[in-house]
Order: sequence, then C-alpha cells, then structure tokens
Amino acid sequence: MNNSGLVRAFVALEIPAEIRSHLNEIQAAWRSRLPRARWTRPEGWHLTLKFLGEVDQRVPGKLAEVLAPRIRGLGPVSVRLAGTGFYPTAVRPRVAWVGGTAVGVDAVVAAVEYSAGLCGFPHERRAWSVHVTQARLKERWPRSAVESFLGDGEKLEFEPFDCGEAVIFKSDLQPGGAVYTALERLPLE
Repeated sequence: MNNSGLVRAFVALEIPAEIRSHLNEIQAAWRSRLPRARWTRPEGWHLTLKFLGEVDQRVPGKLAEVLAPRIRGLGPVSVRLAGTGFYPTAVRPRVAWVGGTAVGVDAVVAAVEYSAGLCGFPHERRAWSVHVTQARLKERWPRSAVESFLGDGEKLEFEPFDCGEAVIFKSDLQPGGAVYTALERLPLE
C-alpha cells in the first residue's frame, strides 16, 4: 500500500509451483537464444481474471464480500498451459506469452465481472483468454525470433492443473519487479 491509501489490485487464478518451475526452465532456454526483452519472473505468473488498478484499500475486501457467494460452487477450473503467442499480434509483437485452455473458467469470469460491476468497475470489453506473460519486448524481434518462439509453442503442452480458488492480489511495484501479496482467497468449490 502507498501513502495515499490506495492499492494496485487484481483478481487471478494461481499457477502451481511445479508448473511455474517447469515453465521457468523453458523460459531460461528462450532467454539464452532469443533477442533482448524484459522477461517476467515465475513468482509473478498467474492467470488474471480482472485487473482492478489503483483502488482504495477497502475495495478488495468489499469485492470479496460480493464475489465469494457468487463463485462458491463453480469450480474448480481445470487449466492446461499450451502454445505461445504475442500481443497485439505476431506481426507487431509487444508481449510474448504462453497460452492454453481453462475448462470451467467462463462462469468464474462472468461472476468476477458481475461482482466487479456491482463495486463500480467497468465491464471488460475483451474476451478473457489464458495467457501467462513471458516477456515484454522493448524492441521489435526479427521475424526469425518470432517464428522460433511460435514454433516452440507448437510442441509446448503442460500437465493440466486445477485452480480451486480465485485470489485478490495487491501488486507493489518495486525496482526489481512487482511483488504480489494475496489479500483475499475465495474458494470455487
């Protein structure tokens, strides 16, 4: 929390440590052979359901009160990370990510959006998708590097894992990267 009583917050699904460890090994190989980028850290990997932004420190608790009864009984969400891609596109890559599928997530996302709306947040216009940000590209990668990353994604598939809770995190921006702290854990089962 900063001095103004605001916190930077978001709602997410956590990725298990063993999956993050395996993905970290893969990312290390990418780092060694792909062009410069600002690579993300494993402790920051999660599946964001809703970014709340800078909010009053009381808002995460209020959102938890509204959201908890709406998501209880919806889960778990079964996630399988697979494939790679870029935002906004592979032609204009700015963010490199690992994608995947999430069975059962639609009802959770709808409940998060509805509950956030009751707390005054605007509805997200973009459809939710599984993505774990791996790198932010400061400079455009050459086509060969983009194709290499996408080619690796064609054979990239992790074991599925279940997410049994949604978590409201606060994000403290530090010089070494963001530090995430769970504020509220909301069971899906």
